[in-house]
Amino acid sequence: MLEEIAIENLGVIRSARVPLSDGLTVITGETGAGKTMVLTGLNLLMGAKADPQSVRPGASSAAVEGRVRVTGRDTVLERVDEAGGAVEDDGTVVILRTIADGRSRAHLGGRTVPQGVLAEIAEDLFTVHGQADQLRLRTAAKQREALDTFVGPAHQRVLAAYRAAWTERGGLLAEIADLEARGAERAREVELLRIGLEEIERVDPQSGEDAELQALIERLSNAEGLRTAATEAHEAVAGEDAEGARENAIALVERARRALEAAAHSDPELGALATRFAEVGYLLSDVATDVAAYVDDLQADPAGLETAHNRMAELTALTRSYGETIDEVLQWASDAGLRLLDLDDGGDRLASMRARVAELDGELGRLAEILTAERTRGAAELAEAVTSELHGLAMAGAHLVVSVEPLDEPGPFGADQVTFLLVPHPGAPERPLGKGASGGELSRVMLALEVALATAGGAAERPADAPRSTFVFDEVDAGVGGRAAVEVGRRLAQLGRSTQVVVVTHLAQVAAFADAHLVVTKSSDGDSGTDDDGMITVTGVREVTADARVRELARMLSGQEDSETARTHALELLESSVVGR
Repeated sequence: MLEEIAIENLGVIRSARVPLSDGLTVITGETGAGKTMVLTGLNLLMGAKADPQSVRPGASSAAVEGRVRVTGRDTVLERVDEAGGAVEDDGTVVILRTIADGRSRAHLGGRTVPQGVLAEIAEDLFTVHGQADQLRLRTAAKQREALDTFVGPAHQRVLAAYRAAWTERGGLLAEIADLEARGAERAREVELLRIGLEEIERVDPQSGEDAELQALIERLSNAEGLRTAATEAHEAVAGEDAEGARENAIALVERARRALEAAAHSDPELGALATRFAEVGYLLSDVATDVAAYVDDLQADPAGLETAHNRMAELTALTRSYGETIDEVLQWASDAGLRLLDLDDGGDRLASMRARVAELDGELGRLAEILTAERTRGAAELAEAVTSELHGLAMAGAHLVVSVEPLDEPGPFGADQVTFLLVPHPGAPERPLGKGASGGELSRVMLALEVALATAGGAAERPADAPRSTFVFDEVDAGVGGRAAVEVGRRLAQLGRSTQVVVVTHLAQVAAFADAHLVVTKSSDGDSGTDDDGMITVTGVREVTADARVRELARMLSGQEDSETARTHALELLESSVVGR
């Protein structure tokens, strides 16, 4: 819902701030005051292309700012978030269009966005009637959607079930096509996986075996050098030469220990050092034993070395194809086994999916029949309701035809093509909406449609706090007057009970039904001397109530605010509008 629109330097408007509320708001004012510029500004907020010539003469730029309540509008909220915009704490978002230096910029929630983003969110927020290119129901999809809304919630639940089945069916068909298209590729993948698993199974590698085998090969390849080193170490620690003249490390440490113990009675510190030498002697004895055992165990084994090399060659062949280490090879084998199970199951999956598609085809056919029956019934009721409304809007000879025809192939919304056709007068051919009718007639047709949709049986289930759309009507009163004008006002007020309705009107009979009445006023800059161009510019928009509203209605009726006859007529209009609601 639009809460406020502010305009600066657009057309003849210098500055205007238009507050808007629920229900029916009418905008009136003298010719040339700038009423249509309010609609121009609204169109800019809706993403319309900006005309650089619309900047007020003498001004360097123009701006239009709107504050829109978007609470409950999930689609709009998501789009604002995607654009990086911010929603205010009160649930509103600010939309801004500026025109300067021949260029236009759009802003949403404080962030610059492409003009098209505003047009996207406007589809969920605004509906402007009056010109053929602004018809909400100009496409077959929108007309089908309107008919579905009119038929009611039970019908829409059937449609939702159809949509869910259609979506599931589409996903299955895509998966089936993919499986079939990749049949040869899947067969090749199965063969490669099986070859790899057979090779790994034949070699039967063990976790960490490659590292252990590499260590064994290194040891056997250097057995003689290892034996020499270990023998020399053992001789240094515990060995003796042929004559027994050279003392080894153990004997030297033992001699040092005894020397310290002999003198320890004179100084306890030497006793502690002697103990430490004893510990070193024990360690040297253990090391000597271990080195001797290593020498005894170390044997040259050419056959073992060759076996190790052959085994390493088998493992290396695996790591070249399936992983850098044997552990990675084993992981590949595990993953390949699972993938092979999945691929081998492809035939069963295809059969299962085809069976499910057949089930869904039957379900879709059943639901489509229900949708067609309900749409056919609803089409007659909607056509009758709209035609009845048209008769009260000075289009007594016109009637609406809602056609429901079968599609060549069922689609995502059923098997029906819905078309709205207008017969503007007796004997005229049926023509699509927007063709063969004037702007005023189109506005009245749209008003009749919106009233019929808003007052349909399903509308009664609409929550009181549900988000409200904004309907704007221009030229809705063109070519009508008298009682027909009163009927236009009554229907706009009726529509305003469930939506926000903004109407630019010249008729007092329409304005009398308003919940809020705004008057666009004008003043001459030439008279005030504030400009050199002498332009007529709007200085403000004010809401009129009580006697001020009576004076405005009197002006609209007679051109004179103080005419007693006009004031009396204005009061009668206000009283009758209250009774006629």
